Amino acid sequence: MVETNEKIKNVALAEELSSRYLSYAMSTIVDRALPDVRDGLKPVHRRLLFAMRQLHLDPKSGFKKCARVVGDVIGKYHPHGDSAVYGAMCRLAQDFSVRYPLVDGQGNFGNIDGDSPAAMRYTEARLTEFAIALMDGLNDDAVDFRDTYDGEECEPVVMPGAVPNLLCNGSAGIAVGMATNIPPHNLSEVSDALLMLIDNPEASVESLVRKIKGPDFPTGGIIVDKFQTILDNYTQGRGNFRIRAKWEKEDLGQGQYQIVVTEIPYQVVKSKLIERIALLLQDKKIPLLSDVRDESSHDIRIVLEPKSRNVDANMLMELLFKQTELESRFNMNMNVLDSDNVPRVMSIKEVLREFLQHRQKVLLRRSNYRLQKINNRLEILSGYLIAYLNLDEIIRIIREEDEPKAVMMKAFSLTENQAEAILNMKLRSLRKLEESEIKREFDDLTAEKGGLEALIADEKLQWQKIADEIKAMKEKFGKKTALGRRRTEFAEVADDIEISMEALVEKEPITVILSQKGWIRCIKGHTALNEEFKFKDDDSLLMAIHAQTTDKIILFDTSGKFFNVNGSDIPSGRGFGQPLRLMVDLGNNDNICDMFVFEPKAGYLIASDSGHGFVIDENHLIAQTRNGRKIMNLADGEKAVFCKKITGDMVAVIGDNRKLLVFKIEEIPTMARGRGVALQKYKDGGMADLQIFKESDGFTYNRAGGTKTETDLLTWLGHRAQVGKLAPFGFPKSNKFLKD
Repeated sequence: MVETNEKIKNVALAEELSSRYLSYAMSTIVDRALPDVRDGLKPVHRRLLFAMRQLHLDPKSGFKKCARVVGDVIGKYHPHGDSAVYGAMCRLAQDFSVRYPLVDGQGNFGNIDGDSPAAMRYTEARLTEFAIALMDGLNDDAVDFRDTYDGEECEPVVMPGAVPNLLCNGSAGIAVGMATNIPPHNLSEVSDALLMLIDNPEASVESLVRKIKGPDFPTGGIIVDKFQTILDNYTQGRGNFRIRAKWEKEDLGQGQYQIVVTEIPYQVVKSKLIERIALLLQDKKIPLLSDVRDESSHDIRIVLEPKSRNVDANMLMELLFKQTELESRFNMNMNVLDSDNVPRVMSIKEVLREFLQHRQKVLLRRSNYRLQKINNRLEILSGYLIAYLNLDEIIRIIREEDEPKAVMMKAFSLTENQAEAILNMKLRSLRKLEESEIKREFDDLTAEKGGLEALIADEKLQWQKIADEIKAMKEKFGKKTALGRRRTEFAEVADDIEISMEALVEKEPITVILSQKGWIRCIKGHTALNEEFKFKDDDSLLMAIHAQTTDKIILFDTSGKFFNVNGSDIPSGRGFGQPLRLMVDLGNNDNICDMFVFEPKAGYLIASDSGHGFVIDENHLIAQTRNGRKIMNLADGEKAVFCKKITGDMVAVIGDNRKLLVFKIEEIPTMARGRGVALQKYKDGGMADLQIFKESDGFTYNRAGGTKTETDLLTWLGHRAQVGKLAPFGFPKSNKFLKD
């Protein structure tokens, strides 16, 4: 039996899990996911830049293999996978991912189509001027250093940050329980906001946002948010921005044109965007578009061909914005580590203030470091001057004394550093010219020392110095340079632009044909409605109407339901069409009793075979689903049979009993749903037909040899729900006013 001295400790599993998971979460938040508000870098990026600096990969030197850089990073500073480090390095070199690249890459570092970078053994890199500015002051004790993971090297805790990298390049990351997503901005505009905050520390967020304006994405595009929305986002530190692609209409002559997309939203993969458009085109979900082509080289050029010259370009783009990533949203979340390493969401003003406070600390540390160096040098120079004034005695002491250092210190009241410097002085430094240069250097350093002491003692001078540094930075990387010009533009659009069916379908005349068996089809053009149309055996024409492909066709069935189909959806060609029941859920025992083209602001009289009916306006005709819209309630055995457009002020109804009644249509109520009111009273049978007409025109009916119009209405004039009088002599035996 093996004895052990290990102590077994009883702990609660829930408490232990909670404690350890919290440690893991904080490690992820601080060491991986969230950037530091002061330099805008995560540890992996900071270590990458520092390792490249240690390799002297400045912009004026040559390139080195990325494998060499990644090897140094994971070997000395960042004990993680090489692929993760190389991926982070590549992103810093991609001008479509980073607004101000920190790495100057040579080779294949990926592209906006989503292609992966080449292997690290093939690519080379060096630092950019922007990265050098970010690290300016590392040799001047500007920031603290800490030991690396193995204790063999040192690394900076944070970069001095002469440029506001957090806002200029943005950041993104997902931690445990929190995330960050900060858009890039224009350096010139951020500089203006910093200068405003220096001049007026109480400046409002609104005044700062008017300087910054909004994100400036490396891929350009157009932000289509209102100023108030942008202001709310920056005030709260979170929100979203709507970004649209930038496009232009290219004239091809003879009325033809094509649309060229030159900029796409940030973080949208171009190849997937084109694939999405092509898929929608294949599925016929973009009826206004004919073709899409990618003609991009270094610059983006996506060509969209409209279906015809009559297609409105703005409407086509609105349709694409709604269905593709030509419009996207950037969800901003300014969750960062503050100067105390505490994660929190900051407003734009807090981010700017933290950067300025960091720059003030860096300025003081660099000034104190420089002041210490000057004091050390002045000590040496004053020793040199004493040596020149007593040169012969100094030479004698060095030649004759056994301990010349101690003797010199005693004879001339020198410090140990001064005596050591004199003893290490070269003989050629004893020239008269050298003495004058030392005096000049002494005077210059004394003047610089006075300036530094004044700077350290006066906060106003400090902020003036910081303002000068920001202005110099703005001059170097600002809008006057190709890198610094603003790329993302601003525009305001309506929140919801309604895209009508007419805009999506090319308008063409059609004749819609419905058969007795319920088959529907259309033929191009407006043909005669009494033409001999072809049907299947035992089938014949039920009704036909003239319409346009952009029209909505309304169908009224015997159960009192309204259905609607789009003219463009009705099958066309030489065949027999398709069953209407494939397009709408028509009941097995129900049939279509009327079909017409939808007209805005029109009213209709609907009636059943029992003689009940009411008036309905066009707002209640449109069904939202293929199930239809139930409007008329019916009694057992009753059927809906009529739906007539109101084109006059009178209505004539005739029953199976050949009694005819004429009355004003205003006596019929307007309803949204119901059975309606009695239009005519019957002892036996029901309603045979009805007609709406103008009182001055009279009603019309078929008569042998043609039609007759009855203008003398007195015989049949009455009120709703009366019996009426016998129809006029010669009225059709079918009890129908006119033939169908």
